[in-house]
Amino acid sequence: MSGRSIEATFARCREEGRAALIAYLAAGDPDLETTVALAGAVSDGGADILELGIPFSDPLADGPIIQAAYTRALAAGASVEEILGLLPRIVEQTRLPIVLMTAFNPVRAYGEERFCHDAAGMGASGLLVPDLLPEDGASLREAARGAGLDTIYLVAPDTCESRLAIAAEGSSGFLYLISRRGVTGTHGGPGDDLEAAVRRAREHTDLPVAVGFGVSTAGEARRVAEVADGVIVGSALVGAAVEGAAEAVRDLTNELRTGIESAGPKARIRNRRGTE
Repeated sequence: MSGRSIEATFARCREEGRAALIAYLAAGDPDLETTVALAGAVSDGGADILELGIPFSDPLADGPIIQAAYTRALAAGASVEEILGLLPRIVEQTRLPIVLMTAFNPVRAYGEERFCHDAAGMGASGLLVPDLLPEDGASLREAARGAGLDTIYLVAPDTCESRLAIAAEGSSGFLYLISRRGVTGTHGGPGDDLEAAVRRAREHTDLPVAVGFGVSTAGEARRVAEVADGVIVGSALVGAAVEGAAEAVRDLTNELRTGIESAGPKARIRNRRGTE
């Protein structure tokens, strides 16, 4: 089974004159069956891409909401093998591209080539490993490319030009711009310098630029959609799953999608030369 194209998804959203909505869920929280139901909920609510987090005991960039979700998932026995085994069901139910987010240790323990081969074979489209620097990720990028997976790197508003260029060059699918320094969470909103940060990232890549960290409401999603090509929401959806399960997740996803659509046709891909 091959994953659905991230590139084609962004192209479709561009044709519709809006940013893509990328919804994050913590796999295995509270259990594997619920993960499948929650994936269906974000799809029904209007998400365009599903980012699925593989739980790890010491996540690098995640705040308390996602850390707690990972703790619950690990306590319930979630494993890399079981999560990969869920992917065909999720793809069948949602028809969304799936980006796997994980720390490097689980990938290394599983085996880089084996992980990429199995992930792609089960239906994943992309891979995001926040604690693996692009300078150190050549072998994983090669394994991912060989399996047909996009590799996605994170950059921050204050990432220096040289490192931004390296991350952009190593990325495929999209470039992930964190809106502010710190960890994931629902408080604080996107950073004040968001527009300038997106503009600077676009100077280094023709890929779509998607923004995450601190986006939790329809208004915040609209603000990001006015300047970026993708809006990434994680902690708010994970929190909604704890409070109200699938129905709450679907409703919040729908609110976020409405916020994105209200941004109008400003949400279009502009490449490093400034043309659409």
